[in-house]
Amino acid sequence: MALVANRRSVMSLFSSGTCPHSHAVRMVLAEKGITVEIVDVDNSHKPEDLLDLNPYNTVPTLVDRELVLYDPHTMMEYLDERFPHPPLMPVDPVSRARTRLALFRIAQDWYELVPALESKGEKTSAKARKTLSDSLTSSAEVFAAKPFFLSDEFSLVDAKVAPILWRLMKYRIELPRQARPVQEYADRIFERESFQASLSEAEREMRE
Repeated sequence: MALVANRRSVMSLFSSGTCPHSHAVRMVLAEKGITVEIVDVDNSHKPEDLLDLNPYNTVPTLVDRELVLYDPHTMMEYLDERFPHPPLMPVDPVSRARTRLALFRIAQDWYELVPALESKGEKTSAKARKTLSDSLTSSAEVFAAKPFFLSDEFSLVDAKVAPILWRLMKYRIELPRQARPVQEYADRIFERESFQASLSEAEREMRE
């Protein structure tokens, strides 16, 4: 594994253009202005390098010299620590713990629905659409409380939330009127230069 990683002098991200986990990592990279080689991965024809680097053969996979990471949350925190400006995690331990818990809940409550949302079975996808719509709507007060998700500053949590909100149109989810704070939050994030820079061509087409 180290030998394969050593061949890459520039940080590399093996990324799928449609994967929300990959998108979240790309957003952190863009927010930090990090120079990185994006290796677009076709899930039906994955490069041999990826299997050599990552025993799970999954994306995203981040390679930084001898270091290889294949857990999205680990990648996001590593990038924040390796490139500390602008900081995307709070400084104090209590706030950092709350941020990690928010990341965990977003992953469990929203990202876990992605396979069902993308399922070809209408019954399965319809159930997942309702679950996500209801969850986002019930969180409207949280989205309204601060300019960013539970924060006055952009954080890793926003980088995690944004890819899901960008895909609502693709998932055929139209939020109700009472979820307006969610849409207003999404519009603010989508206007960020870093968010626009993070988009793949496939992701841009999701909103066309």
